[in-house]
Amino acid sequence: MSTEPETTENAGPGTPEVPEAASASGESVGEGGDSGTDGSVEAADGGGADGTEGAAGGAEATDGAEGGAPGPSEAEAELAAQRVERERIARRKAEKKDPIESGAKLSGTAADLLAAVRAVEGGAKPAATVFAEPAPAPRRPTPEPARPPQLAPAPVTPAAPAPETVGAVRQVLTEGGAPDALAPQVAAALGEGAAEALREDPWRLLRIGGVRPEQADGFARALLGAESGPDDERRGRALTGRLLEQAAVAGHTALELTALVTALGRQGVPDPDAAVQSALAEGDALVFQDALDEPGAPAPQVEDAEDGEDGEAERPVRVLVGLERYALAEESLADGLARLVNSLAEETEETQEAWRTAAAKVTGGAAELVRAVAGHGLVLHTGGEAARAEPAALLGAARSAGLRAFAVCHTPDGRDRLAALPGAAAEGGVGTVAGLLSGAEGPGRDAEGALALDLLIVLDAPQLDVEGAAMLVESLPDGARLVLGGDPATLWSAGPGRVFADLLAARACPQVASRTPDPGPLGELVSGIGVGELNQVAAPGKEIVIVPVRDAGEAVHRTVQLVADSVPRAIEVPAEQTVVITPGHGGAVGTRALNTALKERLNPGPGRFGGFDPGDRIVHSPAPGRSVPGVVVRADADGLHLTCAGEAVVVPRERVEGQVRHGWALTAHQAVGARWPAVVVVLPGDAAQALSRPWVYTAFGRAERHLSVVHGVEQALPEAVAQVPAKPRTTRLQALLRTQVPAAG
Repeated sequence: MSTEPETTENAGPGTPEVPEAASASGESVGEGGDSGTDGSVEAADGGGADGTEGAAGGAEATDGAEGGAPGPSEAEAELAAQRVERERIARRKAEKKDPIESGAKLSGTAADLLAAVRAVEGGAKPAATVFAEPAPAPRRPTPEPARPPQLAPAPVTPAAPAPETVGAVRQVLTEGGAPDALAPQVAAALGEGAAEALREDPWRLLRIGGVRPEQADGFARALLGAESGPDDERRGRALTGRLLEQAAVAGHTALELTALVTALGRQGVPDPDAAVQSALAEGDALVFQDALDEPGAPAPQVEDAEDGEDGEAERPVRVLVGLERYALAEESLADGLARLVNSLAEETEETQEAWRTAAAKVTGGAAELVRAVAGHGLVLHTGGEAARAEPAALLGAARSAGLRAFAVCHTPDGRDRLAALPGAAAEGGVGTVAGLLSGAEGPGRDAEGALALDLLIVLDAPQLDVEGAAMLVESLPDGARLVLGGDPATLWSAGPGRVFADLLAARACPQVASRTPDPGPLGELVSGIGVGELNQVAAPGKEIVIVPVRDAGEAVHRTVQLVADSVPRAIEVPAEQTVVITPGHGGAVGTRALNTALKERLNPGPGRFGGFDPGDRIVHSPAPGRSVPGVVVRADADGLHLTCAGEAVVVPRERVEGQVRHGWALTAHQAVGARWPAVVVVLPGDAAQALSRPWVYTAFGRAERHLSVVHGVEQALPEAVAQVPAKPRTTRLQALLRTQVPAAG
């Protein structure tokens, strides 16, 4: 380990690869890393936008004992709460009876698509919804029955498919030459009558993760013979849905029509337009349009050439196609945000006085934040780690003034760091987003089913996807205030959407930027990265150390040496408080290879519990986008016993493979929202294409006291910081907010 800080020189001028505006590029995550280098919608199968991956093997019960019936887990409770919230959102959307105008000025392919949708509106087939600009007056959803505030909702586990259904599906799979091991997944995905549905439409096999188009084509040929072909309507429809699902994995809530048609053409679909129309007619996808004119600009007028009368010019629009799930969540999120912005007019004098009292209790940057929150239903707060003291002061001032206030973070580590700050130390005032939604944390619900809150503060807001954000906003009562805070330079959410970035760009509410910088050499380094500069920073206390390496083998060796020996000895940070961050799971220096080497050095063992031993560091992913570090305790008939964030967790044997992996080394997406005393960032030579400014900012920003960089990418690092911003995501939130919330300026 080098004893003097080193930095890499800034890159010279160059031209980065920028995706075309019409492409379906996005932050796609596959086996190779957090962010795939190919931004197309043909993202690697099975990748998650959080970069997580199931660990190999499952936890084996001792002495062959059968698994017991574990109690409700936090993940199950959260999923159940999400189902309840989605039902509320769906009921609310069903109540909207006003006709939706759309498509009046469209022509060509866009008009054809809209005509295809309208053609089935009165028929037996489900019609695709055409989204136009929503009505400006949002409405509250129908109240749901009150639930006990102190209890998490009971987990709702989907019933396993019947054995006879699985057997029938297995027979069809065997006839088509597909692995019969897929039978339970296919039966669960297609439901009762799965075998008949699969025989009728073999391309439904593409709904199963990991199945590639060429494999589905071979399966269809085996079942249908000469009837199967590339121009089959069923094939085009299935590939349309698959591409939209992959776009969601990459972070998009919808795709532009041109991008989707182009991607279908690359998949060998002879008539992509017809494939999209078929998917719309069957209700597999939705089509909608968004105006592209500037907010507040008057509609352009043109003179009619024949009669001389003035008429309205055609408004530029973009036509998008998306899955109902994300379109519904994004529209509900916009409606809910508009409701919060517009619902303070009926506030009582008592509440206003409480906010005046809260504003008098703080000074400095926190006072500016409190004043903004006192007068607005929605406020954005930006800043780094040190800036979290301001929302903490807001929380304390609001609670001391008698207001019902609560703050949530993305991870348990973030929750604990927030709770340690002055003002937020009151018991019961902080939690996690997952805990609040599941009912395990927070104040519970009132008689109308809304959270019993006057103020909700959400930190780590860049990690909110559209579904999570919609559930939070829909859960707030009229008159409540919402503060979304976080560092906009970090990686975006694991799920689809870019909620925080869209809100900042829409300028639909006050924005309070903290002027409190992160201290020390690490704060100076990370702040420079945030504005595109990799600066040389003086680090007299060895806060930053660069370790150059020549190849993958040396990178693994030096990483293990740093964690096990150099950092504990020179920096006095033990190995269990040091985390390794690398761009991806695969490759010679991915998380799998590094975790294998670190386990051999730090906790050797045979891996007798599905690859794990007591004392192994792990990361538990109970739901997509959530990664909680922990330690293996033991395994028994109930499953794998872990300690995660100070809480005991039992993962059933059948879920271990998908939810638990070794955790000495993580990806940046897994590490976001948490911090460690020491961090070792590994940048092997083959990682150059995966680097971006948000990735480097996030990875380097996880260190509290010390950062070691195992550096093998040469000039690719400063080039990524200077020239590679976040990959764009196609979303609708800005356009939806423009019609409902006046710009705040």
